[in-house]
Amino acid sequence: MPIFVTQGHYSPDAIKGMIANPEDRAEAVSKLAQQAGGRMLAYYVTLGEHDFLVVCEMPGHKEASMLVLTAAASGGVTDVKTTLAMTTAEAKEVFAATGKLASGFRPAGGGS
Repeated sequence: MPIFVTQGHYSPDAIKGMIANPEDRAEAVSKLAQQAGGRMLAYYVTLGEHDFLVVCEMPGHKEASMLVLTAAASGGVTDVKTTLAMTTAEAKEVFAATGKLASGFRPAGGGS
């Protein structure tokens, strides 16, 4: 199954709530991933540009989108971005296939 990495920020209300009532959100996100047909591999609270990083294995982009949209709609997270992650073996396959495809491609404005 494809791997998706999601990063984002907690909303100000979520931060206030977690300070008043600390909780480990990994269980809730893991359950949500399972309900969407996948599984959470890792959940990290991060320092720096983002507040959290979640790694999930999902059947496809639709299920990954469902997971992210559900979290975003809750109001507890903002500025969410999700990236498809590939293993190096998968990337090698993509590069090999791209080489074959690219050989017959003419760029815009290029000659024939």
